[in-house]
Amino acid sequence: MTQDNAATKAAPPGGGALHDIVSAVSAGAPEYRACPHAAYAALREQAPVCRLTPPHGVDTYLITRYDDARDALSDPRFSKDMRGAIETYHAVYGSFFDALDDNVLFSDPPRHTRLRRSLRSAFTPRRVEAMRPRITEIAEGLLRDCREQNEVDLMTSFAFPLPIAVLCELMGIPEADRGEILEQFSVVTRARFDPRLKKELRAAEEWLQNRLGRLVAHTRENPSDSFLSDLIRAEDALDDAELVSSMWVIFFAGHKTTAFQIGNTVLNLLLRPDQLRRLREDPRRIPQAVEEIVRFEGSVETSTFRYAAEDVEIRGTLIPEGSLVQIAITSANRDPEKFTDPDVLDVTREGIQGTHLGFGHGTHYCLGAPLARLELEIALSCLLREFPQMRTADDEEAEGAWLKGPVAAFRGLQHLRLVLDPSRTAVNLGPEPVGSAAATAPAAAPVASRK
Repeated sequence: MTQDNAATKAAPPGGGALHDIVSAVSAGAPEYRACPHAAYAALREQAPVCRLTPPHGVDTYLITRYDDARDALSDPRFSKDMRGAIETYHAVYGSFFDALDDNVLFSDPPRHTRLRRSLRSAFTPRRVEAMRPRITEIAEGLLRDCREQNEVDLMTSFAFPLPIAVLCELMGIPEADRGEILEQFSVVTRARFDPRLKKELRAAEEWLQNRLGRLVAHTRENPSDSFLSDLIRAEDALDDAELVSSMWVIFFAGHKTTAFQIGNTVLNLLLRPDQLRRLREDPRRIPQAVEEIVRFEGSVETSTFRYAAEDVEIRGTLIPEGSLVQIAITSANRDPEKFTDPDVLDVTREGIQGTHLGFGHGTHYCLGAPLARLELEIALSCLLREFPQMRTADDEEAEGAWLKGPVAAFRGLQHLRLVLDPSRTAVNLGPEPVGSAAATAPAAAPVASRK
């Protein structure tokens, strides 16, 4: 336990002064993005409702404690309908693709209620569980291709293709079209919060809007058993613009969050051989482990933007009407007032599902959570079964591969290079395989301490 705790109690960015910590978080400083946990721990203690001055120029209030975060996620005074703060929205996102963001994620009741009701049928437990055999088949196929290479970047070879393929299956998109869709969403992932890539972002979003529009038109003319056909046939049917924006948000949110979570899960387990060994010895623990890892190192670092529809006071800090608000999910999920030893990854931890905020809370609780859970369970199960001795190709590289950029929306790896079967290479590329004598020795502990 002390190894993980030591990492989080290290000096926050900027040497520890609150002003320096706030500046680092505001700017998305590289040292903060590489490991934000120390900064969040300091903010929870010193400034749990903190005013940031991020690069987009709009003052934003960051909420870091669990109780406050949970309340804020369901507080109707914090609106998600960015049309009520359109100038602020344009300052953050630009003005070209308002239509794509006019969806269930950026809406309030009653419109949100109608959109969510229509979309909910895609993610019922029965429909999701029915996808298990096909998701397993997709995962196994991707891993067969990985086996031929042995040393792979897990993110590009498996973590990103898997959720895109699953979503394409859900929507009825042919396999021949999936590669280009993944490529265009990869551009959006890189460029959405980087003003230097505005031209690339506009081109990718325009391509995706047109492609999704053609998909809607084709599905109207050629009904199938896909989720999109169900939406079109629904009694409370969405119009074409709502269908396109709904498909957009499902793809945009659904593929990145799951892909990054796969990478976070694999890396954190490889850095903690004792935890990985428990799952290898008893795979029935995997669903429970997924919940714990989403808590410990979730792929959603901060919530999507809300804005204060009126003045709101939290812990003595006034959030003025019209201000942007973000909720630090990563921080809330490591709040020691809520979780015992929160900086320790424990795959046997009980009572996590329904408690952590990795899938949100309240009205905007993640619609796709059942599907994400299933994909994560299958991805981890298949990886452990097919490559029980996998290891990182370069631990130092993996530790430094976290997403960079000024907006801490996602917590994930840019790449994760693995040797899947160390017995196939004669080169010493890292620590001993999990399960070997060296991996179980006390000397392995410092690897975890770097987290």
